[in-house]
Parts: sequence; structure tokens; C-alpha cells
Amino acid sequence: QVRLAESGGGLVQPGGSLRLSCAASGSRFRIVAGVMGWYRQAPGKQRELVAAITSGGSTNYADSVKGRFTISRVNANNTNYLQMNGLKPEDTAVYYCNIHSPSGDAYDYWGQGTQVTVPS
Repeated sequence: QVRLAESGGGLVQPGGSLRLSCAASGSRFRIVAGVMGWYRQAPGKQRELVAAITSGGSTNYADSVKGRFTISRVNANNTNYLQMNGLKPEDTAVYYCNIHSPSGDAYDYWGQGTQVTVPS
């Protein structure tokens, strides 16, 4: 079992920055081996991948955030971070932390979500 706790959301003006944090607890093996990532869901839209990072540090980003967002992880403290710069109104959403097995089908855990609001 893995539990995820997000923090760092809030209201920020266009062009501003926020850093989201996701602290994982529980199965150390699953945390270290897992792919950690952030998804977001805006009102009336499907949940979408924002960024992900493997245990080895390989990253993947949605085209809409490339060059603005950076994902990182610190395995020693079971935490990953999403640095968001140049925020736009279209980044407004609930952001969810996720961790899943490298194969994608062995385990899959979600946090409760944190609201990010960028007013237009």
C-alpha cells in the first residue's frame, strides 16, 4: 500500500510560479520502483497527464507544459516535486499525484488532489 499527500497548490497570477510536492508513504519498494507523476483535471474535462518521472529519472511531459514545468524526485525522502513556471489560466485544474508500477498494471495509487487556480 502507498499513500500520497500533495501540497503546494493555490491561487497565482498569470506568469507566476508554484511548486507542488507529493510525499509518499508506505511500501518503500513500491515507492522507489514506481513511476511518479502528476495529472490534472479541469472542470468538464478528462484527467490528463502533466508530467511523469521514472525511478531512474527519465521524464515525460505533456506538450502543453514543456519548457514551463519541471518534475523531479528525491528517492531518499520519497517525495516528488512539480515546479510550475509561466502559469497560464488554462493550467487551472485540480492536480493529482500518482504513482504506479513500471509495467502499469501491478499497482496504481492516487493522492487527494490540490487545486491550482490561475485567473484570466
